[in-house]
Amino acid sequence: MKMKRSVAVLLLVLASLFWAGNYVCGKYVINSLKPIQINFLRWLLAGIILLPLSQILEKPSWKKVWKEWPILLVLSIFGIIAYNLLLYRALSFTSSINAALINSVNPALIAVFASLILKEGMNKINILGIFISLLGVLLVLTYGNLLKIFSISYNKGDFYMILVIISWTIYTLLAKKISYLPPIASTSVIVLFSLIIMLPFFINSNFNWSFKAPTFYSIIYLGLFPSVGSLVFWNSAVPAVGAGKSGIFLNLITVFTVIISVVLGNRVTAIQIIGGAIVILGVYLTSKKTSQLN
Repeated sequence: MKMKRSVAVLLLVLASLFWAGNYVCGKYVINSLKPIQINFLRWLLAGIILLPLSQILEKPSWKKVWKEWPILLVLSIFGIIAYNLLLYRALSFTSSINAALINSVNPALIAVFASLILKEGMNKINILGIFISLLGVLLVLTYGNLLKIFSISYNKGDFYMILVIISWTIYTLLAKKISYLPPIASTSVIVLFSLIIMLPFFINSNFNWSFKAPTFYSIIYLGLFPSVGSLVFWNSAVPAVGAGKSGIFLNLITVFTVIISVVLGNRVTAIQIIGGAIVILGVYLTSKKTSQLN
């Protein structure tokens, strides 16, 4: 059954919300654990949940799912291993402003390649939405001083972030090729492949189980929401919305990060609220069906 567009949009919003929490928890946990340790533990928890969940809810034909193992393997490398390890590595060297600023290029990159490679339709309103949402992100990140983007000093953490957005662009474009597979089952296999690949590196990482309670709870969050929730929601919604238009929802990560910061007691400025509203407007315009705008 084809997913309703309104449901798909909601799932993309929730995926972005959970990923925003990944930035908050990831920035904290990186001080206690190595990137390979964080990534392996969160996806181990996710795998334990996803495999039985897929069997209960979808009752998939596993033979049909495993038949696509080559592309599922590639998706595990780019979407789980490379993306997350590079992100945690980047946060070890660069500031959250630099990381978020570079990551804001991701939606536009996905939209461009989706249009070129997948031939997804983009009209003038959709393209305008991309630029509007990008403007909103820049306003949030620079506190209304757009010239600030020219005064930021870049380091190798910023280079890692470039690799992050390339990895997720490849993942998003390839994910549409398995749109006919049950999303939870395919995600389970992707996670399984990633765990097998990461296992020897995790074993040799000198992991110490005696970490503090906040680190434990952060891993639980990372395993449940950005891992299980976001990935399943994303894989389910991309076929209904399109890879290019789905990518623009990644800009909501910045907005939700600000909201989470407010909930945690940090101050938010008027320009951040305005910027967030602009991002939401841009996402709305970009997600509109072409036929609705003709």
